[in-house]
Amino acid sequence: MRRIAAAVLLLCLLAGTAGGIQIVEFCPDPYQPGDPDEYLVLEGTGILDGYVLSDGEGGYRFPPGTRIDGRLVVARSGPAFEQSHGYLPDFEIEERTPAVPDVIPNGNLLMANRADELLFYHKTTLVQQIAWPGDVCAREGQVHYLDDGVWDPRPLFIGQSRLKPQSFEGVTVTAFAAPDCSYEVFSAAVAAAEREILVNVYEFTDEKMTEDLISARKRGAAVTILLEGGPVGGVSPEGRAVAGALNRSGIPVLSMATTDAAHAKYRYDHAKYLVIDGSTVLLGSENFKPGGYPSAGLQGNRGWGILLEDPALAAYFREVFLFDSAGGDIVPLEGTAAELYTPWAPDYTVEFAPCRAEGARVTPVLSPDTSVLILDLIEGAEESIAIEQAYITNETACEFNPYLAAAIDASRRGVAVRVLLDSAWFNTEGDADNDEMVGIINRIAAAEGLPLEARIADLEANNLDKIHNKGVIVDDRAVLVSSINWNANSPAFNREAGVIVEHPDVAAYYAAVFEDDWDASDGSGANGAREPDRIKIAAAACILIALTGLYLYRRRRA
Repeated sequence: MRRIAAAVLLLCLLAGTAGGIQIVEFCPDPYQPGDPDEYLVLEGTGILDGYVLSDGEGGYRFPPGTRIDGRLVVARSGPAFEQSHGYLPDFEIEERTPAVPDVIPNGNLLMANRADELLFYHKTTLVQQIAWPGDVCAREGQVHYLDDGVWDPRPLFIGQSRLKPQSFEGVTVTAFAAPDCSYEVFSAAVAAAEREILVNVYEFTDEKMTEDLISARKRGAAVTILLEGGPVGGVSPEGRAVAGALNRSGIPVLSMATTDAAHAKYRYDHAKYLVIDGSTVLLGSENFKPGGYPSAGLQGNRGWGILLEDPALAAYFREVFLFDSAGGDIVPLEGTAAELYTPWAPDYTVEFAPCRAEGARVTPVLSPDTSVLILDLIEGAEESIAIEQAYITNETACEFNPYLAAAIDASRRGVAVRVLLDSAWFNTEGDADNDEMVGIINRIAAAEGLPLEARIADLEANNLDKIHNKGVIVDDRAVLVSSINWNANSPAFNREAGVIVEHPDVAAYYAAVFEDDWDASDGSGANGAREPDRIKIAAAACILIALTGLYLYRRRRA
């Protein structure tokens, strides 16, 4: 059995517990091979004489008189820990560097990856015992931690942020929808930038958005781009062409990817936001691609976006960006010299202009840190929930997606719930995707007599390329605008960015967009339902033509 590559322990000073300290965090299986970066973190205040950490086979204690005031880090190897975390530990187990003092070992504390236990003693008293599997379920790179008496309230991996819910009052917002006015808002926001633009986006292939950022750089604004280094299918030729153009203009393009120095912080960096001049944030459901931010009057995706003006809120997102764009998993993205181009798109009749409102309450939702706020939003609904998603997938064959389950439960207490899903071929051709999900939801509604309905979007009726939205409206008062897909991966393992905005005018705006999509998808002509009819009609026409031809042929022969 391979031994632990990293172990993290957080010991907190708690009144009333034996010795005043308990174990609240650990990680039995990090990413580095050979366990060079195993470490423990202690937290509390006092002298550590008499305290021993053990796994039942080996352990260690601290040099006499060692005092802890806050946090104290013990690593197996100081240099390995520094490579992963950017700073040296307070103590190390193996003598690797003179810059770090050593603990006093008694045997060798090595926690097994799959099954082991951690024992914490004060003199002869066992303060706490943690076993796995049992108290926690071990996973490579996962940090286990205790929060309000609960282990692992959300998955936490080495290098990830630990954000807490935070709300901002009095925010000025501009709500917008793709394809109607998304590029209009983006272009104006970038044109107003004077000092700094920080961009974090999953994929970037749009020619005109590239030119806007290059223009900002020429005006003197410092522009930095962070992209996902390994999107599904890899970085596209268009994406590398954009990276090349940005780099040639002096704009650094970074990517998040697993390297020899560090494992990627998140499964995917799937966020879609930018921070301008430390005062403005633009975020939404759409990548920086022609379909997400088309020129006015051109077809694209249905997506929601929002511009937020508030220095404190912008500072929050700026800190998130700076945290995510640092570390051994961040490397330059190699671009190409290929020419940029904008693909052809059908015409589109604009229906929705941007909506500006003041005095909003805004709560960031950053996955995986605060994804639970989406559950809180849905569970707090009293009258209505409108959900528009690219797709919804369940956790398992027998377990609903937790957000969908919460919405169905809301309908059971009388809340009117509507769910609208995309009908593009890649979301309807499989045996267990959007059309089957709509069927499941509607069967539950019919069986229980619930105020619950699901529809497949009619893209042709609304002249949309696809539904790429990840939005929720609750009680016509609060709206989720985000990049968070409703699957098992996005809320728990990706870096995602969204906000919950509380303002009646903003809710009314997105409700109007939703109603337009919903009304167009009444089931009489939805793409997902129409394809079989077209096939049948085409087949019947072919049979009729064949029979007519056979009849005429035989008549000529006669």
